[in-house]
Amino acid sequence: MGLRLDQRPFSKVTVVFAALVLSLFNRVLVRTTGSTFNDAVHITAIVGESVVFNCQVEFPAEHPVPYVLQWEKKGLEIPIFIWYDNYPTHSGSGYEGRVARVSPDSPYGLASLNLTNIQESDQGWYACKVVFLNRSPTNKNGTWFHLDVHAPPRFVTIPGDVQYINVGDSIILNCQALGTPTPEIVWFKDATDVQPTSTVGIFNDGTELRISNIRIEDIGDYTCIARNGEGQISHTARVLIAGGAVIMSPPTNQTKLEGEKVEFTCGAKAMPGNVTVRWSREGAFVKSISSLETRVTIKKDGSMVINPVSADDSGQYLCEVSNGIGDPQSASAYLNVEYPAKVTFTPTVQYLPFRLAGVVQCYIKANPPLQYVTWTKDKRLLEPYQQKDIVIMNNGSLLFTRVNQNHQGRYTCTPYNAQGTQGSSGQMEVLVRKPPTFTVEPDNMYQRKISESVEMYCDAQEAEGTQKPKIQWQRRDGAPLPKGRHSIHGGNITIENLRKTDFGYYHCVASNEVATIVTTTHLVVEGTQPHSPYNVTANASETAVTLQWLPGYSGGPDYKQDYTIWYKEPGMTEWSRIPVTPSGSTQVTINRLTPDTTYEFQVVGKNALGDGMLSKVISIRTLAAVPLTVAKKTSPAPPVTELPPPPSDDVVDYSDLILPTESSGATLYPPVFRPKGPKPGPPRNLSITEVRNGFVISWQAPLERAHLVRYYVIHYKTDGIWRTLNKAQIRAEDTSYLVKSLVGGRTYYFRVVAYSLKSFENSEEIKFPVPARVKHKAITAGVVGGLLFFIVAIILSVCAVKICNKRKRRKHEKAYNMVACRITDARNGGQIPGTSQVPLKKITDLDQPEYQV
Repeated sequence: MGLRLDQRPFSKVTVVFAALVLSLFNRVLVRTTGSTFNDAVHITAIVGESVVFNCQVEFPAEHPVPYVLQWEKKGLEIPIFIWYDNYPTHSGSGYEGRVARVSPDSPYGLASLNLTNIQESDQGWYACKVVFLNRSPTNKNGTWFHLDVHAPPRFVTIPGDVQYINVGDSIILNCQALGTPTPEIVWFKDATDVQPTSTVGIFNDGTELRISNIRIEDIGDYTCIARNGEGQISHTARVLIAGGAVIMSPPTNQTKLEGEKVEFTCGAKAMPGNVTVRWSREGAFVKSISSLETRVTIKKDGSMVINPVSADDSGQYLCEVSNGIGDPQSASAYLNVEYPAKVTFTPTVQYLPFRLAGVVQCYIKANPPLQYVTWTKDKRLLEPYQQKDIVIMNNGSLLFTRVNQNHQGRYTCTPYNAQGTQGSSGQMEVLVRKPPTFTVEPDNMYQRKISESVEMYCDAQEAEGTQKPKIQWQRRDGAPLPKGRHSIHGGNITIENLRKTDFGYYHCVASNEVATIVTTTHLVVEGTQPHSPYNVTANASETAVTLQWLPGYSGGPDYKQDYTIWYKEPGMTEWSRIPVTPSGSTQVTINRLTPDTTYEFQVVGKNALGDGMLSKVISIRTLAAVPLTVAKKTSPAPPVTELPPPPSDDVVDYSDLILPTESSGATLYPPVFRPKGPKPGPPRNLSITEVRNGFVISWQAPLERAHLVRYYVIHYKTDGIWRTLNKAQIRAEDTSYLVKSLVGGRTYYFRVVAYSLKSFENSEEIKFPVPARVKHKAITAGVVGGLLFFIVAIILSVCAVKICNKRKRRKHEKAYNMVACRITDARNGGQIPGTSQVPLKKITDLDQPEYQV
């Protein structure tokens, strides 16, 4: 092993000395005590302390001779310390200033090394070597020392001092420490050691505390303790429920005069407290409003200052606070900026239409509101209240009910409010001119069929000395004209490919600087589905609602309109539908509704082309049920074994309700849309039996809560959609129902629903395949019936012919006898004749009676 010296600025003598040492070192090593790891000396030290490696020097024959002292550390190529008398010492990297030869006067050996400010990296094997420059090396090669460095724990990873979480969240607290020996990590919660549970666990040698699905009882202080034989350290993390920002001092409405300063407060608290405050006006951040940008300041406490305020600053200001947890909280306040009334704009010329009503505008802005306006005409005070044809409007403008030439002149206006006035307007020249007039007006009504085109004509002419009027077309309802299907040429408008939505009133508007005139026409588009009914009104009783409405356009004179009512309870997804009878009626009463329940209604018209548009939805609540006082009937006491139904506030007896009845007198029970009370038991033992005239569906009453059953309904399906089989409700005492016809070869599913007043319960479903012979039997019966009918018809026809022939023959015989009797009487002198002498010919339908004289 060669001797290496650090590269310090040694003198020439030092360099020669180093070369000499290196040349001799491989040949001459003097024995020192301890030459193997087994003979090593073990030393334990604490970080920051000092230690002495005791190494003796044994001179030959106990005569001191020159020597070189070298200390090595296992794993390092360069010795950590080299000493030679009268020469500078060498200290290895990382050991500068911490290693030194022990004083010869100390009780330690001459080769001993003092290591100070011990670090954890100093732990390891050290060797002491002494080289005599004039002796041969011995068999043993130095003394070995092992230094164990013990260090108290120190944290390298710790959780934050405060951890904000929400209930139900999960969290990991990580706590890692170093030290010698390796520290043990233990966890405490509020001075009690943490015990693992289904939601709390300690992992990775104790360095991680994991809590899942955090509950309120998991909130607290969690302490991580790292300890070993040299000491212990701890760190505490507080786990808190995170809280969103809450506004503690909201802004309040303020009124300021223009030019003053205003400050709105917005103090907030949060956990954690990193609150962000944002101020906006009408949805725009105040700093982005150009008129406010240079006059607004947001203070650290969240307050907003505007200095000075202007008239345009009036409005609603919103303060929004957030700390990133939960939804932002907000509060608003209104800033009312008052100022004297002022004229904002003065037109140099205004026009009044001759012999029409006209207005001379005074453009005013005032806060508080305008109180009054003074007017001058031709520099004289104008007194409108003394003239019957001039009125001052609420906005301060002058209204001339019928303009004449005397109203022409130069006007000024001066507005006033509670704060005074900022002055008068400039002088306005008011000229009286004739208004434009229509030269061509559209027809009162245009009737076209769908997909056709319509052209509506309109034109106007200006008066002398005025500009030509501009003509525009508008819909009276404010809807835009059909895009891509209309064109305007001059004053005429053409709408192509008419649609249902084009139906309505249209305005032709002609305007110039003097006046604006309007004429109206009605466009009717025929051949469409009905338009939506309107003005729908409703009146409610306990279990019924009566609706009335005005019909929408039916689609044309050739179409008849019928109506259907859509209704449901709010929150339900599907609508129930009831057709209105008689046809064309605009009033209907809907029965069987639940008392004290809100319903939504819509009306839709229908013609031969299909359903029209639905009306607007109206909501109405049925009245609460009014108890009906009825004399109680005495009845025998029930058997001891039969228990009466338990009392319940949710059970309402029908005997206590006034319910409507049908024309036959049967009670109309309201249907149940959403269960609200106790359910009856399910119907039992549902079965289907084929009988001579159809099929009988039978069941048994529920075993449980049978007293709640008011009626039954039978549902069936063949294609996945349940339908109602019975038209009327089946009484509670009936437990069978006859179905006269089912389609042969088809499979049916049936169930019976038991209804109480406010709930229902289904029976089990049963499957019933209808035999195919039923279909053949029906066909055979039809054929046989047809043949029998045909035979009976033939027999009746033959009988009718014979009866008719018989009657005709009797009539002919009677006529013949009358003639024969008259002739015989004449011959016999009026005596009664005997047997006829004239043979009779058989009478047929075509032969006339014949006789001889």
